[in-house]
Amino acid sequence: CPVKAIRVTGGQASVDDARCIACGTCVRECPQGAKQFRNDVDRAARILTSGSPVAASVAPSFASVFTPWERKRLPSALRKLGFAFVGETAVGAYPVALRTAELIAQSISDSHICTACPAVVRYVERYRPEQVFQLLPVVSPMVAHARMMRERLGERTRVIFIGPCVTKKAEAERPEYAGLIDCALTFQELMEWFDREGVTLAELEESGFDEEPRGDSRYFPLEGGSLRTAALSTDLLQTGVAFVSGFEGVSEALECAGKNEQSLVVEPLFCPHGCINGPGIPRRRNVYDRRQDLVGYASREHGRPDEMSPEEYPPLLATFTPDPVEADVPVTEQQIRAVLEQTGKLRPEDMLNCGSCGYPTCREKAIAVIRGMAEMEMCVPYMRRLAEQRSDRIIETSPNGILILDERLNILSMNPAFRKFFVCSEAVCGRHVSYLMDPDPFERLASGEKDILELAMVKHDRYNIVCHEILYSLAEERQYVGIFVNITHTRESQEKLDQLREQTVMQARELLEHQISMAQEIARQLGEGAARGESLVENLMKLAEDKPEKAVNRRDPFGR
Repeated sequence: CPVKAIRVTGGQASVDDARCIACGTCVRECPQGAKQFRNDVDRAARILTSGSPVAASVAPSFASVFTPWERKRLPSALRKLGFAFVGETAVGAYPVALRTAELIAQSISDSHICTACPAVVRYVERYRPEQVFQLLPVVSPMVAHARMMRERLGERTRVIFIGPCVTKKAEAERPEYAGLIDCALTFQELMEWFDREGVTLAELEESGFDEEPRGDSRYFPLEGGSLRTAALSTDLLQTGVAFVSGFEGVSEALECAGKNEQSLVVEPLFCPHGCINGPGIPRRRNVYDRRQDLVGYASREHGRPDEMSPEEYPPLLATFTPDPVEADVPVTEQQIRAVLEQTGKLRPEDMLNCGSCGYPTCREKAIAVIRGMAEMEMCVPYMRRLAEQRSDRIIETSPNGILILDERLNILSMNPAFRKFFVCSEAVCGRHVSYLMDPDPFERLASGEKDILELAMVKHDRYNIVCHEILYSLAEERQYVGIFVNITHTRESQEKLDQLREQTVMQARELLEHQISMAQEIARQLGEGAARGESLVENLMKLAEDKPEKAVNRRDPFGR
């Protein structure tokens, strides 16, 4: 953002409306397309169905967007959408250029800033309020053309501007232009509208615009186009005149104009290369191709003669007032120094001023951090250094051994855990890995047999250690990495568990055999007891059978 109106909080960017000038640079520059401008296609479509006649004012940069055959069908496409009148904004650019030339001639000894670009006007009002008096009090071509169309078509006519600029949306809403431009669209929005309504240029007939601009006003989108239209200058080397585009060029030219050391006429366009590089232009071709197309179109289509009487001028007076942004919070040198020190930029040689954070210098970024507009983490070198430090810290504190070898399998580095496992020091760096262990796994990697090896259990008898090893190659760096996980205690525990299992099985087997022996002994004892019992019972039964006979004989010895 050229005016640093983007606030970053919690890693999320948002636009600070109090500082924004609606230039659209963030939309054009963001590589992710995260920034978007307000889409007014629905609003424009509603205007066309309002019942009032609607006129389209098409910015002259359309010649850099559409190919020659598309340009000839563009008016037909707009009429198909429902526009009753289709004109080129360059029609309004011509009187603006003439009036600009008149004002410059009236005070030729003063410095002047042309005001065709609304982004420049807004920038001066907000960030260079002391130079507002140098702004030429002339409206932009969009405003001038809107007034001309309303005078020609009637006050009931509604006007939709179509161009490359996002700032036009904000300009149309300035209080002094209220009710003049009903809607401002970009060329990107127009393409979207065509797609939505099924309007295909190739299927339409050729037709022309309803009016033709005068003189060289079709050059307005390019650097020097305004002054060329006013027939003031076309010489880029002429002193006293500055044709500039892009924020840096505009800023430096305005600074020069503000010195009042000599008169200077500044024709500024906020977008680099002018309006043909506006944020609302589809990026189908590069900017130089677009420039060639516009120059070719403007040189072939000469327009009407460039004589125009002041009576034909629409109202062109504009009023610009200072609207400075709120004063920034004062920042002390001590605060700046603290932020720079925290990001490792205390020494001048550490201040890269790479601009990756969006600020031109490390110092300006530090000031933005203090004011709450930026965060430390926006500094790419700082974050890279943190990442490297954290990576080194992770390696240094890892409980696993880490070994790095070069392409010849010589030791490059190792972490503390590895040195502990293999009872070595940094003195072994430069030696072949075979100095510490069997090099076979690394040789297999070096041969290209595999890119990664995982060895579940490797015993290093010299060090009384058992490791789970993961070895892999870094092809681009031509290095090899080994990660060694110490499983010695796990292995010992496993062996102890296996021994315990064997003892348990042995004891269980002994117990089982003892139980079987006891059972057999009990069975034998029971068998013997049963046999003796059976014999005893038989004897008792015999004894019982003999008792009656003996009793009879005892009662009657004579048989009576």
